[in-house]
Amino acid sequence: MKEINLFEKVGAFAENKDTARDIRLQEIIPNLDKGEDVILDFEKVESTTQSFIHALISDIIRKKGIDVLDKIKFKNCNDTIKKIINIVTDYMQDN
Repeated sequence: MKEINLFEKVGAFAENKDTARDIRLQEIIPNLDKGEDVILDFEKVESTTQSFIHALISDIIRKKGIDVLDKIKFKNCNDTIKKIINIVTDYMQDN
């Protein structure tokens, strides 16, 4: 199981889509491909943008299917971040 501390990479406001892409390509996908679960730890992250979350997970969902979310855990999310993650995952299920 791979735990990724997002605060160390993005600070209190997760907004940079390029950083999200790098996390996806360099950390999330390689660990999923090894059969490992991935924990995205949002501790100390106060807010994020929908585009950051979209860049972080939507391509994975598109390529691996919605069931990949069983392998990705979201930890220490405040209500704002939970809402944005739900918006992105709901959108990906509809498309």
